[in-house]
Amino acid sequence: MKNEIKIFSPATVANVACGFDVLGFCLDNIGDEMLIRKTNKKGIFITKIEGFDLPMDAELNVAGVSALAMYEALNVDYGFEIEICKNIKPGSGIGSSAASAVGSVFGMNELLGKPFSKTQLTEFAIKGEALASKCEHADNLAPAIFGGFTLVKSVSPLEILEIPSPDDLYVTIIHPQIEIKTSEARAILPKEVSLQSAITQWANFGSLIHGLHTSNYELISKSLHDVIIEPHRSKLIPYYNEVKMEALKTGALGCGISGSGPSIFSLSKGLENAKNVEDAIKNVYSKADIKFDTYRSRINTEGIKIIN
Repeated sequence: MKNEIKIFSPATVANVACGFDVLGFCLDNIGDEMLIRKTNKKGIFITKIEGFDLPMDAELNVAGVSALAMYEALNVDYGFEIEICKNIKPGSGIGSSAASAVGSVFGMNELLGKPFSKTQLTEFAIKGEALASKCEHADNLAPAIFGGFTLVKSVSPLEILEIPSPDDLYVTIIHPQIEIKTSEARAILPKEVSLQSAITQWANFGSLIHGLHTSNYELISKSLHDVIIEPHRSKLIPYYNEVKMEALKTGALGCGISGSGPSIFSLSKGLENAKNVEDAIKNVYSKADIKFDTYRSRINTEGIKIIN
């Protein structure tokens, strides 16, 4: 059995407009790289972090907290070391903390011979994610582990449903280089919503799930509307409305806030449309005094994976 493993832990988009806290999908070419190895010393140790200045103390790092949760369920006379090459900027809105939380437990599980299921790994990772967001939720964690679209039906007990998606579905993401903390973005949300808003939201959510199951792009487009969360969080993102308008005008199926923001996602049918959307939304931010990155990706149906 191997004593060391290198993994790619992918970025993810959570909420997907109308699926607040329950729906997410996995990105294909954006993510962290992590090295997990067995060590003779018992415990969990973060030995290296590249990319961003994050805590090395396992109890203060999301990767360490999720690894410790899993380690407590084990009865082994050895420990694990974790190295993190952090490519996803913390606070970017594309699952930075989730990638770390998932990566450590996935790597440990592989080295142990896969004793835990994907759902169990998600349960461990929730403990790490909670360190960053101040609450337990799995809408980024689940797609990173399972791949594709996932629906978190329940957190306690944890129940995750895998949702199919059309083969030709692409996502374009623009990440303005500002930071929005998940905990702060949650704090501005209303505690109560009107019945009419709730009805509109769950109708959109139900039809989006049906559209994904049936590869009905028109229905997907009609469903990607958020009347509850977006009106509040969009105020935190400069030029959000302009980006959304340009994306839709250029042919995107829909556009919304990725997670807590500031990243904005647009779904498109086909790579060419995704490229055109990328060019259009670049133009919005190129006129502003804000640095930004853009990404294009197919929906990653594999999720986290081992790399050489």
